[in-house]
Amino acid sequence: MTIEESIFNRYLIDENSLLDYGFNSDYVYVTGILNNTFKVIITYFNKKITGKIIDLSFDEEYTNFRIDKSGEFNLRIKSEYERILLDIRDKTCIKRTYIFDQANRINDYIYLKYKVSPDFPFTSSKYHGVYRNLGGKWFGILMDIPFEKVDKEKNGLIEVINVKIDPNDKDKLLKVEGIYEAYHMNKKSWISIVLNDTVSDELIFELIDKSYKLVNKHSTDFSFKNSIM
Repeated sequence: MTIEESIFNRYLIDENSLLDYGFNSDYVYVTGILNNTFKVIITYFNKKITGKIIDLSFDEEYTNFRIDKSGEFNLRIKSEYERILLDIRDKTCIKRTYIFDQANRINDYIYLKYKVSPDFPFTSSKYHGVYRNLGGKWFGILMDIPFEKVDKEKNGLIEVINVKIDPNDKDKLLKVEGIYEAYHMNKKSWISIVLNDTVSDELIFELIDKSYKLVNKHSTDFSFKNSIM
């Protein structure tokens, strides 16, 4: 994960606020650091923030701060760069619960339908949100995990929601692109759904509703490994 991704991945960027902040009409922001001996260029494109640093002494891009984690000078450059990114984030962005748009839509649906907000009980996986019924039983857990954990052909970070199913429906559901064997849960009665818009919101809503009903009916039939990592 890049520096920019780690800072902005749970935030929604307000394009108008970027303009107010000082980005130009092409959504590029330029500022100097270290007595203007280096130039920082921040770009917003395709809903993402990227950036680079130019060493004005040589008129070339300076990248050592990304690859060399030692040295006082590199740490100073990185600190200055992160300070700028954090200031942009804090003044132009809205905090979101999850990274992917679909994950946030799913979260909104659960709250509007069941008046349930996630709790985050795992100290080692602080963004894994658990959804519980009135009796405290899980009917869903939304997690950010390496994609290869559910699909060895994929890589990168993905968010998934695990929901409870009728075991008789499992084979049919696993034929749907984007639905997998449950990650870290009872594979007989739970599935994992990736939240990158591969599966439609409507189908996910339907599966969440079924999970909620099943958990209310069967209050104990699930298991979760002690370590989530």
